[in-house]
This record gives sequence, structure tokens and C-alpha cells, in this order.
Amino acid sequence: MRARQQGAALLLLVAVLGLGVASLLINAFGRNTAEAVRQQRTLSTLAQAREALLGFAASNGRLPRPAASALDGRERLDDCLDDAQCSGFVPWVALGVAGSDGWGRLLRYSVTPEMTRAPIVSFSAVANRTVSTRGADGALRFLAGQAECDVSVQCLPLVLFSQGGANFGTAASGVRQPNLARGNLDEAHNDSASRTFVSRPATANDQTAGGAFDDMLAWITLPTLYQRMRAARTLP
Repeated sequence: MRARQQGAALLLLVAVLGLGVASLLINAFGRNTAEAVRQQRTLSTLAQAREALLGFAASNGRLPRPAASALDGRERLDDCLDDAQCSGFVPWVALGVAGSDGWGRLLRYSVTPEMTRAPIVSFSAVANRTVSTRGADGALRFLAGQAECDVSVQCLPLVLFSQGGANFGTAASGVRQPNLARGNLDEAHNDSASRTFVSRPATANDQTAGGAFDDMLAWITLPTLYQRMRAARTLP
């Protein structure tokens, strides 16, 4: 009888431990799944915004200016006087797309000022946005564009991106999100940049060159933009 009781107690203990381990695995799996869903939603939103920007240019003969504010997704009314004024949030109302990513943070948008004025003079307009990444040695290298942008060697007309779920960003409510990491230089650069941006694989390791990183970038090349506009006959 005592042996049976001890055996039953042992089986109960194993069952309880098993439930605990299963609960931990389910919670971890659930968190990973939720994060993957947010990432996929963000990629989809970026793709939709990218397509909407091409559609806007094809219809209007120019690219839109950034959103009026974090709470107003209409295109800002005033002309961009410099690169900083043409860097802000995706004008989601003007484009008819979602303005925030999978974490509920507003999509960022930076566009060459010259490309927001119609008509775009293709033989003289210079696209001046660039994207860099880090090589195996940790040094920054151009991924799109180069140090000097001119008519013969163009850079990008625009860059749009999500600031991810961990650091920086602005909630759809307009509230700025804090930076919870240290040494995340590339994320800090993107947060304040107006011409040059960084794109690289996500990592939570703050010991890597550039620090922790979870920004997700997209862009449009000048040939792609001009091709769409010429097809719509809105590029002189």
C-alpha cells in the first residue's frame, strides 16, 4: 500500500512538473509567434505604403511630403525647404494606407525635397537618400546610393521604415517611445536622420557593431519611380 501511495505521489509530481514545463513552452512559443505576426504585419504594411507611394507619384507627378504631424496623416501643406523638413511620418491619410506598424508605431518616411515638387525634371533632379549596412568587419558600407549623389550617379528618392518594437518610435497616439537600450547607435542614427539611413539584420546583442537593432527599412529606386510615372505619363 505504501509503495502504491509513493508511486502515485511520484506520478502526480511528474505530472505537475510536466504541466509547468508545458506552460513555459506554450508561453515562449506564444510570444515568438506574436512577434513573428507583428513582423509580418509590418512587412506587409511597408509593402503597401511603398506601392501607394508609387501610385501617388503616378497620379500627381511627384511624391508626397511627410504627414502633417503624428496625429494628422494628411500631407503637410508647406513645401519642404530642406532635407529635415522632408523627413517625418508616412502621410497615411493621403496615401490611403495604414500609418502604423505591427507594434502600433508610426511608419517613418524621408523623401528628397526635389521629388515632392511637380513636375519632376528627370534630366536634372537628384535623388539624395542613401541606405548603408554593416559588413562582417562592422564597418558601414553603402547598400543603396553612395557618398555623392548627382545626375549621373543617383541615390534613392525616398526611404520608409518601421522603428520596430523595442526602441525609439512614436505611437499612433503621438507619444514618443523611449530608447531602452545602450549603444544602439544605428537605431539612434535612423531616429534623427534625414538623408542617410542604416539597414541590417535584427539583433538584441548590444555588443555587435552599431548595437541592438530592429528597424525594418524599405525604399524605392529612381528607375522604378520613373518607370511607373512614365507609364502613367506624369513624368515630362
